[in-house]
Amino acid sequence: MIGKTISHYKILEKLGEGGMGVVYKAEDNRLKRTVALKFLTLTILGGEEEKTRFVNEAQATAALDHPNICTIHEIDHADEQIFIVMGYVEGQSVKDKIASGPLKIDQAIDIAIQTAEGLREAHDKGIVHRDIKSGNIMVTDKGQVKIMDFGLARIGKGEFPDKKGTTLGTAAYMSPEQVRAEQVGHRTDIWSLGVVLYEMVTAELPFKGEYEQAIIYSILNEEPQTLIELQPGVPEELERIVNKALAKDPGRRYQKAADILADLRTLRKELKHAADEKRPKPSIAVLPFTNLSADPAQDYFCDGMAEEIINSLAQVDGLRVVARTSAFSFKGRQADIREIGKQLNVNTMLEGSVRKAGARVRITAQLVNVFDGYHLWSEKYDRDVGQLCCPEDIFAIQDEISLAIVDNLKVTLFSEEKAKLVKRHTRDLDAYNLYLKGRYFWNKRTEESLKRSIQYFQQAMEKDRDYALAYAGLADSYILLAEYSFLRPKEAFSKAKAAAMKALQIEGALAEAHTSLGFIKTLNDWDWMGAEKEFKQAIESNPGYATAHQWYAEHLTMTGQYAQAIPEFKRAQELDPLSLTIGVASAVGLLCGTRRYDQTMEECQKVLELDPNFGGALNVLGIVYREKGMYDEAIQAFQKAQIFDEGNMWVRAELGHAYAISGKKNEAKKVLDELKQLSKRRYVPPDDIALVYLGLGQKNVTFEYLKKACEDRSVGLSWLKADPIFDSLRSDPRFTALLKKIGLEK
Repeated sequence: MIGKTISHYKILEKLGEGGMGVVYKAEDNRLKRTVALKFLTLTILGGEEEKTRFVNEAQATAALDHPNICTIHEIDHADEQIFIVMGYVEGQSVKDKIASGPLKIDQAIDIAIQTAEGLREAHDKGIVHRDIKSGNIMVTDKGQVKIMDFGLARIGKGEFPDKKGTTLGTAAYMSPEQVRAEQVGHRTDIWSLGVVLYEMVTAELPFKGEYEQAIIYSILNEEPQTLIELQPGVPEELERIVNKALAKDPGRRYQKAADILADLRTLRKELKHAADEKRPKPSIAVLPFTNLSADPAQDYFCDGMAEEIINSLAQVDGLRVVARTSAFSFKGRQADIREIGKQLNVNTMLEGSVRKAGARVRITAQLVNVFDGYHLWSEKYDRDVGQLCCPEDIFAIQDEISLAIVDNLKVTLFSEEKAKLVKRHTRDLDAYNLYLKGRYFWNKRTEESLKRSIQYFQQAMEKDRDYALAYAGLADSYILLAEYSFLRPKEAFSKAKAAAMKALQIEGALAEAHTSLGFIKTLNDWDWMGAEKEFKQAIESNPGYATAHQWYAEHLTMTGQYAQAIPEFKRAQELDPLSLTIGVASAVGLLCGTRRYDQTMEECQKVLELDPNFGGALNVLGIVYREKGMYDEAIQAFQKAQIFDEGNMWVRAELGHAYAISGKKNEAKKVLDELKQLSKRRYVPPDDIALVYLGLGQKNVTFEYLKKACEDRSVGLSWLKADPIFDSLRSDPRFTALLKKIGLEK
């Protein structure tokens, strides 16, 4: 054949041969391009009916246009032979790559992701490969994956083997249903991808035997050796993905290529983030300045000094600054500087003090290396009491300290960043202290504390009408009043949006205000694209603002983009490592984004180690128990959460749902009655009542209350796409219609 011209293709060299046929490299004399010709074995094609069916199916496959699928140019015949003209791929097959040993984990995952992307495209078009194997996956010199021979295995109708003993497909990669000659579909390709992924990681096949029937027996009856046994250090999540792909029961396997693709992408992001974390970066925690004066009134001045330095340093790109809530958790505690550094995961610490003696005030600050306790920099600032009343002088001290820290940490500042570092949102010390008090009570997140925070933010605005941060704080207070169901959504979000817009009118690039507006658009407007734009603007303006990363991560989880949410949750935790709220938010994201219940439980336990009575963590723990079918434990967790988070209607609803699905119908109905009675005195979200009806199996009533929640624009509906409690409703057209109304489904 070498040198012969078939149709308008000149045969250049033989590339390979298998049970399906022979492949040659050829020159297309018309279009002057290099192609691959596959001549199909006549025994495979059979009679005229099989040939006709093959041509029809190959034509459908040729319609696939995807970067990870090898292009089929045409089907032709010559000398009573049928051949397929395919794109010529310059590269190496995965099989050849594995010949020299296991691939690196990141490389194996990348190849699997690209393969899954190609399979998703084909499956969406109703085309199944049926012969995915390492020899059919090519990797170009630039790292692009190309799936070869798409659709060729379909010609065998799934029989195994054929009458002449030819294996239609490759035994070691076949699914259990395929070797049993049952009807197969896209889940067969997912099984085969699982085999290839196992092979890439271990350089071994999961199911082996000296002959085909031994391999078939292994596929049907045996479990493969675990990845971790063969390759210690393999991520547990990769083990889980492979095991799910290789589930013998198709119903327990990944149901769609999109599902395994999502998990692989999530794992890749997690591994990349873990690798990035190993690189040491400048990081600092600013502890509250110690008041060495006899006057307790100086406490707010001390806190304000530290707070302002934190806000300034957070503007510096490349410097990780621990948020106020975590740094200030050590206020008044006697702890070794190294232990604090370990808990906050920083390599430097700023500590300071304020001492007032007669008419003089001394402010001291020192930058300490956490690892050895040595001072990197220290300075004293002496002022008289009269000067302390001058805001310009106080802010100048804060600027000097901030610039000295950056200089000693060897962080390079561009002119724009330096301007941000010394930017002031107000020159009124009273307004600033009122703002600090507002944020203090905002962080407590109870109904009473949120109402107090509103009072302080309003007082700050009265002191300085152009104080944008105070307006942003006011917006955040109303957001939480709505999120925790302390106020009707329409009333709360109307006030929140007005405050956020006023803040942006004063300071167009204020990160706090863009964050507020982003969460308003997420929870109330259901303007998902608009919300994402606001969050990105906030993070660009201030990459050190932990709340921006937290709320953006929640937004991404709600919209089904958990792979993108992971780094945002991680960043929020890095910036505020001791924040109970961020810890619980990360656990909720993990729960809703991946259904990894054991890992979610671990995240909740970390929060409960900081505060054993934190209601949010107890509630999420109850949800995990419920999803694992541990109903008694779930009920206990919800009951305990209710004690420490009494005003939270969501916790009561979860408890009622747990009662119902565990068979305690009377207790569930009692909770239902309580919620209805409460709704006469205060706002109770209709979707909370819907949860109890859902547990009782009353779907029609459940949808009635979900419809009411939609009319109310209840905050809980933002989680409709992600929350596992609604999984039993997802096949109902009414649920799909609800998702479309909210904008979470096209």
